[in-house]
Amino acid sequence: MLATIVRRLLQTIVVMLVMSALVFAGIYMVGDPVSMLASPEATEAQRAAISASLGLDLPLWRQYLIFMGQAVRGDFGNSFLTGEPAMHLILERMPATVELACVAMLFSVLIGVPLGILAGLKPKAPGSRAIMTGSVLGFSLPNFWVGLMLIMVFAVMLGWVPAGGRGKTVSIGSLELSVLTLNGWLSLALPAATIAFAKCAMIIRVTRAATREALPMDYIKFARAKGLSEKRVMGVHLLKNILIPVVTVAGLEFGQVMAFAVVTETVFSWPGMGKLLIDSIINLDRPVVVAYLLLIVFFLVMLNLVVDIIYTVLDPRVRLDSRR
Repeated sequence: MLATIVRRLLQTIVVMLVMSALVFAGIYMVGDPVSMLASPEATEAQRAAISASLGLDLPLWRQYLIFMGQAVRGDFGNSFLTGEPAMHLILERMPATVELACVAMLFSVLIGVPLGILAGLKPKAPGSRAIMTGSVLGFSLPNFWVGLMLIMVFAVMLGWVPAGGRGKTVSIGSLELSVLTLNGWLSLALPAATIAFAKCAMIIRVTRAATREALPMDYIKFARAKGLSEKRVMGVHLLKNILIPVVTVAGLEFGQVMAFAVVTETVFSWPGMGKLLIDSIINLDRPVVVAYLLLIVFFLVMLNLVVDIIYTVLDPRVRLDSRR
């Protein structure tokens, strides 16, 4: 186990180096931030001075080496627009995105797993067919359309929840959390439901497939032959074994929500990292975009490592194979 973790961490360093070069080159070859920062009446000398102050007059390879030298020390540069450290701006928005992702995935698992088990136990029942039809809609409908429909119904027509924003927050140290207030939960409900609608569809399908695969297995037949109640067979023996694919998929989907909640955060004006990314791209704020993408790459690599570790804990066969 330890050797596997060390090997994956070394692979992470290689991945980060490659991705940093690709991201840096891709971002720094698109657009001209000077045109966004300088006034239309600025002279060529003034534009050149702005470019020199940002280091944009240097060759690309030299800009990259300077960036990597600073990144090793934890300095990813300053925002072109605000002058604040890019990573500070991102970490300031991260709690909102983490909060949204956690609540959305919690909804997805709590709803998707029971529905998936039900659909797997009685696949031809009308209720199971309705569940699978709903999962198809979850895959098919785009997030922005689902979000707009939820806003129209629950915020505009019924007026039950706010149409956007994060609501009231409570400070715990340097963290601002909205899940600790009722107003925060009301503001969180629609964006979390929008994300959960799609992710729940995936978990329903994975759970159903795992349930159908587990039902004919000997341990289920043996548990029933011992006279155990159906509730115990399903709640202990079946659930324990179908958790392996569910945990794997849920972990990877959580990473996707963290990285790609951009559309949902924009629709609901949720002040998370995704909205910051969109604003930075529009304004060609390159340091923020590069820092965000590198942070997300690092997060996804680490998340995959954590999911693999959890997988080995849930499945002893994987743990035994890794020791050979």
